[in-house]
Amino acid sequence: MTPLLPPIERPTNPLLRLLYAWSRRRYGKVLAPLKVIYARKPRLAALAGRIVRTQERLSLEPELRLLVQARASQLNGCAFCHDVALAQALQRKLGMQRFLALDGSGDAAPFSARERAALALVEDATLRRRISPATWQAVRAHFSETEIVELVWLNAAENYFNLQAAVLEVGSDGLAAALEAA
Repeated sequence: MTPLLPPIERPTNPLLRLLYAWSRRRYGKVLAPLKVIYARKPRLAALAGRIVRTQERLSLEPELRLLVQARASQLNGCAFCHDVALAQALQRKLGMQRFLALDGSGDAAPFSARERAALALVEDATLRRRISPATWQAVRAHFSETEIVELVWLNAAENYFNLQAAVLEVGSDGLAAALEAA
Protein backbone atom coordinates (compact mmCIF):
# COMPACT_ATOMS: atom_id res chain seq x y z
CA MET A 1 0.00 0.00 0.00
CA THR A 2 1.32 3.41 -0.94
CA PRO A 3 0.61 6.13 1.63
CA LEU A 4 -1.42 9.11 0.49
CA LEU A 5 1.40 11.43 1.59
CA PRO A 6 4.91 10.67 0.36
CA PRO A 7 7.31 9.46 3.05
CA ILE A 8 9.93 11.96 4.17
CA GLU A 9 13.18 10.00 4.05
CA ARG A 10 15.58 12.72 5.28
CA PRO A 11 14.09 15.00 7.90
CA THR A 12 15.77 18.27 8.78
CA ASN A 13 14.41 18.40 12.33
CA PRO A 14 17.05 17.17 14.84
CA LEU A 15 14.45 15.39 16.99
CA LEU A 16 13.20 13.50 13.95
CA ARG A 17 16.72 12.50 12.96
CA LEU A 18 17.10 11.00 16.45
CA LEU A 19 13.75 9.22 16.15
CA TYR A 20 14.70 7.85 12.73
CA ALA A 21 18.00 6.52 14.17
CA TRP A 22 16.16 4.96 17.14
CA SER A 23 13.67 3.31 14.77
CA ARG A 24 16.48 1.89 12.60
CA ARG A 25 18.21 0.44 15.68
CA ARG A 26 15.04 -1.03 17.17
CA TYR A 27 13.24 -2.25 14.03
CA GLY A 28 15.91 -2.31 11.34
CA LYS A 29 14.03 0.39 9.43
CA VAL A 30 12.35 3.74 9.89
CA LEU A 31 8.72 2.98 10.63
CA ALA A 32 6.24 4.31 8.11
CA PRO A 33 4.26 6.57 10.50
CA LEU A 34 7.47 8.39 11.39
CA LYS A 35 8.09 9.14 7.72
CA VAL A 36 4.50 9.88 6.73
CA ILE A 37 2.86 11.45 9.79
CA TYR A 38 5.35 12.55 12.42
CA ALA A 39 7.93 13.97 10.00
CA ARG A 40 5.33 16.60 9.13
CA LYS A 41 4.34 17.37 12.72
CA PRO A 42 7.10 16.34 15.17
CA ARG A 43 5.11 17.35 18.26
CA LEU A 44 2.68 14.56 17.44
CA ALA A 45 5.58 12.12 17.76
CA ALA A 46 6.13 13.34 21.31
CA LEU A 47 2.42 12.89 22.04
CA ALA A 48 2.50 9.38 20.54
CA GLY A 49 5.45 8.54 22.77
CA ARG A 50 3.59 9.69 25.87
CA ILE A 51 0.55 7.62 24.88
CA VAL A 52 2.67 4.49 24.36
CA ARG A 53 4.43 4.98 27.70
CA THR A 54 1.05 5.37 29.41
CA GLN A 55 -0.22 2.19 27.72
CA GLU A 56 2.77 0.29 29.08
CA ARG A 57 2.01 1.49 32.63
CA LEU A 58 -1.59 0.27 32.73
CA SER A 59 -2.43 -2.38 35.31
CA LEU A 60 -3.92 -4.63 32.61
CA GLU A 61 -1.73 -7.62 31.82
CA PRO A 62 0.54 -7.11 28.76
CA GLU A 63 -0.99 -9.94 26.74
CA LEU A 64 -4.50 -8.57 27.21
CA ARG A 65 -3.31 -5.11 26.18
CA LEU A 66 -1.87 -6.56 22.97
CA LEU A 67 -5.07 -8.52 22.26
CA VAL A 68 -7.10 -5.33 22.67
CA GLN A 69 -4.75 -3.35 20.42
CA ALA A 70 -4.61 -6.07 17.77
CA ARG A 71 -8.39 -6.44 17.66
CA ALA A 72 -9.04 -2.69 17.49
CA SER A 73 -6.51 -2.29 14.68
CA GLN A 74 -8.07 -5.23 12.86
CA LEU A 75 -11.57 -3.73 13.16
CA ASN A 76 -10.30 -0.35 11.96
CA GLY A 77 -8.43 -1.81 9.00
CA CYS A 78 -5.07 -0.48 10.16
CA ALA A 79 -2.50 -2.83 8.66
CA PHE A 80 0.43 -1.00 10.24
CA CYS A 81 -0.96 -1.09 13.79
CA HIS A 82 -2.06 -4.71 13.47
CA ASP A 83 1.42 -5.65 12.26
CA VAL A 84 3.01 -3.89 15.24
CA ALA A 85 0.74 -5.74 17.70
CA LEU A 86 1.52 -9.09 16.06
CA ALA A 87 5.25 -8.31 16.08
CA GLN A 88 5.10 -7.47 19.80
CA ALA A 89 3.23 -10.72 20.46
CA LEU A 90 5.95 -12.63 18.61
CA GLN A 91 8.72 -10.81 20.49
CA ARG A 92 7.08 -11.72 23.79
CA LYS A 93 6.50 -15.32 22.64
CA LEU A 94 2.77 -15.09 23.36
CA GLY A 95 1.67 -17.61 20.77
CA MET A 96 0.20 -16.47 17.48
CA GLN A 97 -2.81 -18.83 17.60
CA ARG A 98 -4.70 -16.47 19.89
CA PHE A 99 -3.89 -13.41 17.82
CA LEU A 100 -4.83 -15.14 14.58
CA ALA A 101 -8.17 -16.17 16.12
CA LEU A 102 -9.12 -12.54 16.81
CA ASP A 103 -11.08 -12.20 13.57
CA GLY A 104 -13.65 -14.63 14.90
CA SER A 105 -13.20 -17.15 12.10
CA GLY A 106 -11.44 -19.53 14.46
CA ASP A 107 -12.37 -21.16 17.72
CA ALA A 108 -13.18 -18.86 20.65
CA ALA A 109 -11.59 -21.43 22.96
CA PRO A 110 -8.14 -19.80 23.03
CA PHE A 111 -9.63 -16.89 25.00
CA SER A 112 -10.52 -16.81 28.68
CA ALA A 113 -13.86 -15.36 29.80
CA ARG A 114 -11.98 -12.21 30.90
CA GLU A 115 -10.37 -11.84 27.46
CA ARG A 116 -13.68 -12.46 25.68
CA ALA A 117 -15.30 -9.72 27.77
CA ALA A 118 -12.50 -7.28 26.91
CA LEU A 119 -12.68 -8.16 23.21
CA ALA A 120 -16.47 -7.71 23.23
CA LEU A 121 -15.96 -4.25 24.74
CA VAL A 122 -13.46 -3.43 21.98
CA GLU A 123 -15.87 -4.56 19.26
CA ASP A 124 -18.87 -2.73 20.73
CA ALA A 125 -16.95 0.49 21.38
CA THR A 126 -15.09 0.49 18.06
CA LEU A 127 -17.96 -0.50 15.79
CA ARG A 128 -20.98 0.97 17.60
CA ARG A 129 -19.54 3.55 20.02
CA ARG A 130 -21.75 1.96 22.68
CA ILE A 131 -21.51 -1.11 24.90
CA SER A 132 -24.39 -3.56 24.90
CA PRO A 133 -25.95 -4.60 28.22
CA ALA A 134 -24.58 -8.14 27.75
CA THR A 135 -21.06 -6.82 27.15
CA TRP A 136 -21.32 -4.49 30.13
CA GLN A 137 -22.42 -7.37 32.35
CA ALA A 138 -19.48 -9.51 31.19
CA VAL A 139 -17.00 -6.67 31.63
CA ARG A 140 -18.29 -5.88 35.14
CA ALA A 141 -17.95 -9.55 36.08
CA HIS A 142 -14.27 -9.72 35.11
CA PHE A 143 -12.78 -6.25 35.61
CA SER A 144 -12.50 -3.70 38.38
CA GLU A 145 -13.73 -0.17 37.74
CA THR A 146 -10.14 0.99 37.26
CA GLU A 147 -9.50 -1.80 34.76
CA ILE A 148 -12.68 -0.89 32.86
CA VAL A 149 -11.47 2.69 32.54
CA GLU A 150 -8.09 1.38 31.36
CA LEU A 151 -9.75 -0.89 28.77
CA VAL A 152 -11.87 1.95 27.41
CA TRP A 153 -8.87 4.29 27.32
CA LEU A 154 -6.60 1.68 25.71
CA ASN A 155 -9.17 1.04 22.99
CA ALA A 156 -9.64 4.78 22.42
CA ALA A 157 -5.87 5.31 22.19
CA GLU A 158 -5.56 2.45 19.70
CA ASN A 159 -8.42 3.91 17.65
CA TYR A 160 -6.54 7.24 17.64
CA PHE A 161 -3.43 5.61 16.16
CA ASN A 162 -5.47 3.42 13.79
CA LEU A 163 -7.38 6.32 12.30
CA GLN A 164 -4.24 8.28 11.53
CA ALA A 165 -2.51 5.39 9.80
CA ALA A 166 -5.58 3.94 8.07
CA VAL A 167 -6.83 7.29 6.72
CA LEU A 168 -3.40 8.14 5.31
CA GLU A 169 -3.06 4.56 3.99
CA VAL A 170 0.09 3.80 5.96
CA GLY A 171 0.53 0.09 5.33
CA SER A 172 2.29 -2.66 7.21
CA ASP A 173 6.05 -2.45 7.65
CA GLY A 174 6.24 -6.25 7.67
CA LEU A 175 7.57 -6.42 11.22
CA ALA A 176 5.69 -9.59 12.19
CA ALA A 177 6.64 -11.36 8.96
CA ALA A 178 10.31 -10.47 9.49
CA LEU A 179 10.21 -11.89 13.03
CA GLU A 180 8.50 -15.08 11.86
CA ALA A 181 11.13 -15.53 9.14
CA ALA A 182 14.01 -15.02 11.59
